[in-house]
Parts: sequence; C-alpha cells; structure tokens
Amino acid sequence: MTLVREIVKNKYLYLLALPGLLFLIVFAYVPMAGHLIAFKRYRLADGIWGSQWVGFDNFKFFFMSSDWYKVTFNTIFLNGLFIVCGLGIALILAIFLNEIQQIVFKKIAQSFIFMPYFISWLVVSMMVFAFLNTTDGILNRTLEANGMDTQNWYLMPRVWPAILTVIYVWKFAGYYSIIFLAAITGISGEYYESARIDGATRFQQIIHITIPLIRNVLIVLALLGVGRIFYGDFGMIYGIVGDTAPLYPTTDVIDTYSYRALRQLGDFSKSSAVILYQSVMGLVTIVIFNYIAKKIDKDSGLF
Repeated sequence: MTLVREIVKNKYLYLLALPGLLFLIVFAYVPMAGHLIAFKRYRLADGIWGSQWVGFDNFKFFFMSSDWYKVTFNTIFLNGLFIVCGLGIALILAIFLNEIQQIVFKKIAQSFIFMPYFISWLVVSMMVFAFLNTTDGILNRTLEANGMDTQNWYLMPRVWPAILTVIYVWKFAGYYSIIFLAAITGISGEYYESARIDGATRFQQIIHITIPLIRNVLIVLALLGVGRIFYGDFGMIYGIVGDTAPLYPTTDVIDTYSYRALRQLGDFSKSSAVILYQSVMGLVTIVIFNYIAKKIDKDSGLF
C-alpha cells in the first residue's frame, strides 16, 4: 500500500519516467531470457524453449581451454588501464581547464578536448593504421628519417596495451573532463577564498579543496567503469586490431573471443556461455566494489 500511495502522490513524476522504464524493460530485462541458450544445444528451428537442455556442457568449450584465463586477464588488465589512466588524465584536464581565466580560450580548449569523443571507432582505426602501418606509416617514416630502424607494430603484442590506452584516453578523457569540470564549478568560491586568506597556494587548494570535494563524482565514475571491467570495448579493439592473430596474446578480450567463436563455429550456445560468464563476473565485481566504496564513504555507492 505504501508503494501505491507513493505512485499516486508522485504520479506525474512516474509518468515522466515511464518511457525510460519501458525502454529498460524491453531492451535490458526481457532479452535476459536469452541466457537460457547457454544451457541448451540451441537449434534455430527449435527455438530457445524447444532446444535440448545440456546443462553446463557449453561452458566446457571455454573453461577447458587455456584461452579463458588469457582473455579474462586481458579484459581486466586493459579495462584497468583505461579506468585509471582515463579518469586520471580527465581529472587533470578538468583542473587545468578550470584554471583558465580567458573565457574564449577556455571554450575553444573544451571543444578541442571533447571533439575526439564524437569520432567513430572506424575512423579511429583508419587513423591508427595510417600512423602505425609498416610500409608508409607516419611513425615508421619518422623513425626512418631520424636514422632509426622501422618496426612492424602489428607483430609486437607487448606494446599494444600502451597503444590502446593512449587511444582510449585520447578519445574519452575529454568527455570525462567535462563531467569533472561541472563538479568543480559547483564548488563554492568561499572555500578558495578562505584558503587564500590562510596563504594556501593554488596547488594546495587543488589538493585540499578541489579533489576532496569532487571525490564522490570520481568514485561514481570509477564504479561505473568497474561495473564494466569484464566488458572489453568490442568496437574499439576489433576495429583497431581486427583479426591480427599475432596481437591476440595482449589484445584478445572476452568480447572478441566470443565473437570469433560465434563466427567461426557458428555455435550460439557456446558463444552465449562465454557471454553469461562475462555478465555474472561483471555483476559480482560491481557488487564487491560498491560494498568497498560504501565502507569508505557511505554516500559514494551506486546502490
């Protein structure tokens, strides 16, 4: 009855939320029934409900090979680099932007920093290839012009975590910096005025006022990133790396692995088993890190 009274009291607010709720139910919760495919020998003719139940047999495809450890590690490692470097650089950019006094220059700088966010991964992949390709890539031409040996970057898996991290930061740091900048501009100027009276430098103000007061925003963004730490950015990694097998040791993630499993084997069940493993681990991770965040600061959790 309490729920009914709440809905009646705020019926217009719930009415405004209705389209979003319907979208979430139709495109997020209803498709979860498809996870049943992971436990069946799925045949298109039989459908989800008519296909034979095989229990955990489909998971053997993934866990009985050495690939599961490699792709899981790569997914966590790359996403960890993306979260730490992406949010760290974004925070620094936001602080620098906040220190700019010239309004026109500040707006221009924001636009240039934010622009890469709107560039598709297809275009980015072409830019990366133009920069790194063996024959006439910009980087190899620069090395050759300076008397150094050229490199076949697409045969050097050890350098690609760093390359992908740089690309990710270039594309997303501007987006996150705008979020941080909005939080910084919401800080009352009285804090800084009091600090200046006490003789605090700009750096001390940033360390002791700015960063602590936007800590909640940083924690929430980090939690959102951690919640997807088992989800590799398929558009990014497959668009840039593609089917370059020599780079698989450091760039093959769960998403690209399951895609190749579906494309090469044509087996929906085995691919779905990998995706279900990914989803469950993502859920466990976000619950654990949300619990840790609430222990540190009870107002910083997502739920």
